[in-house]
Amino acid sequence: MKLNELNQLLESKRQEITDWMNTKRSEVPIPIYGSVDVRDAGWKIAVVDANHFPAGFNNVASEDEEHLAALLKNHINRRDNKCQWIHLYPESHTRNAAYVENLTTLHRLIEKAGFRCTVGSPELSDHGSIDGLSGPLKLDVVEIQEIDGQESIVIDGFRPDLILLNNDLTEGIVPGLGTGRVSPPPVMGWHKRKKSHHYEALSEYVEEIAELLGIDSWSLITDWFVSMDKCLDRESCRIELAAEVDEFINKIRDRYASLGIDREPVVFIKNDSGTYGLGILSVKSGEELLSLSNRKMKKLMYSKGGVEVENFLIQEGIPTRLETENGGPVEPVVYLVDGQAASWFYRINEKKSDIENLNSPSASFQSYSNIGNLYGENAHGWHTLVAELSMLAMGKEFSAYQD
Repeated sequence: MKLNELNQLLESKRQEITDWMNTKRSEVPIPIYGSVDVRDAGWKIAVVDANHFPAGFNNVASEDEEHLAALLKNHINRRDNKCQWIHLYPESHTRNAAYVENLTTLHRLIEKAGFRCTVGSPELSDHGSIDGLSGPLKLDVVEIQEIDGQESIVIDGFRPDLILLNNDLTEGIVPGLGTGRVSPPPVMGWHKRKKSHHYEALSEYVEEIAELLGIDSWSLITDWFVSMDKCLDRESCRIELAAEVDEFINKIRDRYASLGIDREPVVFIKNDSGTYGLGILSVKSGEELLSLSNRKMKKLMYSKGGVEVENFLIQEGIPTRLETENGGPVEPVVYLVDGQAASWFYRINEKKSDIENLNSPSASFQSYSNIGNLYGENAHGWHTLVAELSMLAMGKEFSAYQD
């Protein structure tokens, strides 16, 4: 039976789920914020990507901002009730107006939560402001000074109470994070974190919640494995990867057949340390991988900052059953603060099929208030569940890195 036909089951277990969530949240450090991409095929609803440094706050609905700000305030005050000043440390996308608008929204949310907010980095200190979609965002001059033997961020001679990272640290730790409180923790940057680490942590939570609900855990998580040490500029590495992909696809095909799912399996090959939709390719067979053009192969091997790619996450592709009135594929994007699903919007890409990666320049976004009614409140419940499981998994990831 499809998950979207089990809405009554989900609601009947609501209190048990809430109690279980509260217990699990007490066991791990819950992230200050995060975002996830959800795929809803009906027979499977799962997170296909989880971001610890979300960069799309500009897409959240204005009516959600008060709730987002309240959750931010609760999270920060629970850890430091003397915190008054938050410094937002951004990426250096000075020409990406949408990203700048994300910073503008975050700045507004922080101030709504009752904190002073400054924005900037040493790299951006020669910019007085950067242009977002709604206008310029003022940047503060950030200096690096040695405090207690470590480099620290200083603005106007003073150190902020909290540094809120909105920089995924793909290229490594940036200067000035050595002292003071930083959230999310720098160890969760892509210089250290792997996509596969998230799914390892997530698998355990999915198994538990599926047992609580009495359903197959396969319905709540994408199948995956990691192909290690694949130097794809060499033919021998490509042949090995193609064989692994064929074996994986055959397993998915057998599962589909056993469940009566009339669908040709597709897998996504992703940089295990990748961001921004870089280094992603979908294939239906190993042969398709072997016949890739040099241009596509280089795209698969490319990552932000030119970091070398050798480990790949091979992930079951999940089609989306959600579509616009014009038939365009849709996927929910959930923004979470303090571990709670706080705002939803939908990524729409009418130039793509229901199984393709929708995260491309042709994508557009609509708020839940605009089009969420097309999919029903009960579907929303499943999307919330898998999103909040991902935040637990992020907390478990951080605990593992600390160990």
